[in-house]
Amino acid sequence: MFAFRDRRGPVEVAFTDRHAGGAFPPGTPLNLSLRRDGVPVSGPDAPGVEALEGVFASCRAPVGLTQVHGGDVVVVDEEYDGRELVADALVTSVPGLPLMVRAADCVPVLLADAEGRVVGAAHAGRPGLVAEVVPHTVAALRGLGAADLRAWVGPHVCGACYEVPADMQAEVVAAVPESASTTSWGTPALDIGAGVRAQLDALGVPHRSVHRCTREDDDLWSHRRSGPAAGRLAGLVVISP
Repeated sequence: MFAFRDRRGPVEVAFTDRHAGGAFPPGTPLNLSLRRDGVPVSGPDAPGVEALEGVFASCRAPVGLTQVHGGDVVVVDEEYDGRELVADALVTSVPGLPLMVRAADCVPVLLADAEGRVVGAAHAGRPGLVAEVVPHTVAALRGLGAADLRAWVGPHVCGACYEVPADMQAEVVAAVPESASTTSWGTPALDIGAGVRAQLDALGVPHRSVHRCTREDDDLWSHRRSGPAAGRLAGLVVISP
């Protein structure tokens, strides 16, 4: 169920893989996508969010996003009513309220302050990198009082696999030079993870990375590898109640 899981004080973080595990039959996929081939995900072959119940003890269901590849951040407070929000990042100071972002090659980023008072989750794809969704998330967390942030950078497509047209590469590299890359077969590429890490470095936020490429690792979902059939993995962060 997990590509990575960690706990630092009252903060728990996790990145899922594509295996449901737990009470589900062996081989059941854990697909956190909101839709599959244009149809809402449901049924025993796609357990989705219900497979995450109990992952974080004594916590509510995760707050999720309808992600739009932008730079907007939503502050989630005690008034949250369970609806799916529209943005590419979430922050909260509410204990027991897990934040969730979804990805299938894009970069899921989780953040927390050292004292576990505020946490955040961001979805950074190519447009989100340029839109500075991760810096905006850091700013929102600092606006909530975070003074000593750290970050976890989840599994994503690596720079040796993310081929793009040369003009697209040039556009992104102009905004974030550290994202420049070349595929293993010698064509223009982007390393979105490197770009995200550079943005964190510029903001003085230490980070830990899960060095697993979604395109190369069959235990992870990848749109580059599977196209529309790909599901979504999740990045989750919570302040334990």
